[in-house]
Amino acid sequence: MKRTAIVAGATGLVGNELVRLLLQNSGYDRVIAIVRRPLDSASPRLTQLVTDWQRDKLESELKDLLRGAHLFCALGTTIKQAKTREQFRKVDLEYPLMLGEWAKKYGASCYLLVTAMGASSGSSIFYNRVKGEVEEALRKLQLPSLHIFRPSFLLGERNERRIGEIAAGYVLRALPFLFIGPLRRYKPIQAAAVARGMIRAAKQASRGVTVYNSDRIAELSRK
Repeated sequence: MKRTAIVAGATGLVGNELVRLLLQNSGYDRVIAIVRRPLDSASPRLTQLVTDWQRDKLESELKDLLRGAHLFCALGTTIKQAKTREQFRKVDLEYPLMLGEWAKKYGASCYLLVTAMGASSGSSIFYNRVKGEVEEALRKLQLPSLHIFRPSFLLGERNERRIGEIAAGYVLRALPFLFIGPLRRYKPIQAAAVARGMIRAAKQASRGVTVYNSDRIAELSRK
């Protein structure tokens, strides 16, 4: 049975790969991209919902699309981009949680979320703490099928240049021998591999909550 895929954060590193791969996947007859600005992509199977995340308006646009859909959330920002902690929490916690509430309310088949390695509500690091808080909040919704992806350092072509991340990417790619044995979970991972893993997890349709650390995501993406 062909399905609808809904992607939030479709202009980001993982979200953009999700849209690309979903449009190539014959198992989906429709891909809905939730974006703040339009994607430079054209396909008869792609619908773009340009939004400012005004709750009532976006809910009215999504409610009839969510029944049986695979909902992918790759929303994420940085403190530098968000400017304030409050705005960071909106993007990385409030919006993903809002989508989770609608997934439950309108009957999405599964909800797949990208957080981060080190996500923990008890972390002293603000970024990791918020990621952990959104995971906990979504667990409490008792969604029928919740998949949480915690990738390590993401590799890929970003829309914006982050000099520190570019330099780190070169260094980490040059030192693959560091990531063996127990350290393999810290190995950098391509955004496309995360997207492939998410799509495969969605099609497996496991029930309850499943958490994928980076080494497991890499393994899943190769199946």
